Amino acid sequence: MKEFDDVQVIYKPLSQPKIGLGYQGFNPRTEILPKGWSNEGKRPLTCDILIEYDVGYKVRDGVTLYADVLRPPIGRVPAIVCWSPFGKKFNGSDALNLMAPFNLGLREDALSGLEKFEAPDPAFWVEKGYAIVNVDNRGSFDSEGSCAVLGTQEGEDGYDVIECIAKEPWCTGNIGMAGNSHLAQSQWFIAAQQPPSLKAIAPWEGCADMYRETFVRGGIYCGDLFDELISKYVIHGREIESIRAMFDKYPLANEYWNDKRAEIEKIDIPTYITGTWSNTMHGMGAIRGWLKVKTSNKWLRFHPYQEWYDLWGCPESTQELLQFFDRYLKGLDNNWESTPRMRMALLKFGQTPSIGGIVEQDFPIPNTEYKKAYLEPNEKLALHKPTDSLALSYDATSQTDFLKFRYTFDKTTRIMGMPKAVLYMSCQEHDDMDVFVILRKVSSTGEPMLCLNVPWEGLPVKSFHEIPEKLRTEVILYKGPTGILRASQRAIDHDKSMHPNWPFHPHDREERIPPGQIIKLEIGIWATGIEFQAGESIQFEIAGHFRGVSNFGRPEHVKNKGRHIVHIGGGHDSHVLLPFC
Repeated sequence: MKEFDDVQVIYKPLSQPKIGLGYQGFNPRTEILPKGWSNEGKRPLTCDILIEYDVGYKVRDGVTLYADVLRPPIGRVPAIVCWSPFGKKFNGSDALNLMAPFNLGLREDALSGLEKFEAPDPAFWVEKGYAIVNVDNRGSFDSEGSCAVLGTQEGEDGYDVIECIAKEPWCTGNIGMAGNSHLAQSQWFIAAQQPPSLKAIAPWEGCADMYRETFVRGGIYCGDLFDELISKYVIHGREIESIRAMFDKYPLANEYWNDKRAEIEKIDIPTYITGTWSNTMHGMGAIRGWLKVKTSNKWLRFHPYQEWYDLWGCPESTQELLQFFDRYLKGLDNNWESTPRMRMALLKFGQTPSIGGIVEQDFPIPNTEYKKAYLEPNEKLALHKPTDSLALSYDATSQTDFLKFRYTFDKTTRIMGMPKAVLYMSCQEHDDMDVFVILRKVSSTGEPMLCLNVPWEGLPVKSFHEIPEKLRTEVILYKGPTGILRASQRAIDHDKSMHPNWPFHPHDREERIPPGQIIKLEIGIWATGIEFQAGESIQFEIAGHFRGVSNFGRPEHVKNKGRHIVHIGGGHDSHVLLPFC
């Protein structure tokens, strides 16, 4: 196990796996599912698939990890490794029924049920001449050891398992990795270890800095989604790192937390990245991947959908991934390199479908004009500095109070890239501030708008008003890009900032603020791409609580007191920097 010099890793027990949903018991065996096989009306197989269950792979410290191998019955083929702690038999069909409102509009026969959650479907890939290897990482289900949550430990385990798979008699020795969320995040850490047999990766929707992008965004604990839901109800096995206990003991970044920031710059193999603006976890990892991977053979595609829909509901995405792996795992001369290196998506909001496939030369998009939209009195944003000084405030302990500032467009305009808020703030009652910001699209009639993350076609509803409150999750709804920062952790390491609009906060120290003292906060806002028509507006909101859809910064984790004061005008040019392109 990975050990740290000055940090004790705290674990919590996992519930034992029980035979039923996503688990069939430990039973090493081999079977062949024949062409035409179908599980309860799901996608039928178009070829025979040989499945080796519970294949053990021993890693460097003697721990054995278990995998299911789904492959053609004869011949040697490349392997695509799908790596996560969610259970190699917990499939996408069941997950969609449990977690995706309206099943994302996907038909029951969209998947075969052989696919690991958030992984490619073997029903497609085996016919195309690939093996799918679904791995349960350390400590999950029947794999031995204690479950690490990404970091060097998963990277080293992945290296060892990949090299074992490459020596299998059925394998050509060429390995790729695919999948989204944890299956994408693990690719950053494993590929950074540079296993010789890993020839290409496809991290579709994967953050790359767990502390700053997921667990402790802006210095505020945001790990409940993982620690209170996923690790309790999705991951089973022995024991797992307790993210909450680690934060309680080590709230500031240290060697443990920094080990969960992938060393993307060490990756030097063909890399096909996807991202989406509407996911509040993975987008910035996709961008850092594009900017920092060492290889020149890299592609980035931002699409307009929820990640599972793009993976399982867009046949053209699957075909494109096949072309990528055919090129780099099979060596086929298939003109893959002519694929545009950079494609963006543009969200329209409301009933208007968003669009993808917008070819650009690079990201951030060349010739982007970054304009300062200054906070002004009367709830306005202006592209010129205000002349008068003013102090505005909101109740920092309220779940409803916030400040808003609006700019109305006089022509069709694209805001695409990384915005940033620069705010001059103070608080009379406390020596710290937890600040939350969001950019929202507002209709020409003055109503804040929502964006649907999947196509309206296929859903049983035709308007946002018809979506029940319990289904209004970020899986299908997007309000706009957000930013979070705890003021005492406002320090910036400019050398590690991948862009001036996305400042890198070390989060390794606290700088408390004397009550009443005005300080400057630079708050990176999640990247976005939104189109505005003439008469529509962009609204910038500031609050003491999270303004998005998900549970980042739940009230019990926020430490605000009193009122937050925002200073505008004069020597305090509070503004939001917007990427016009």
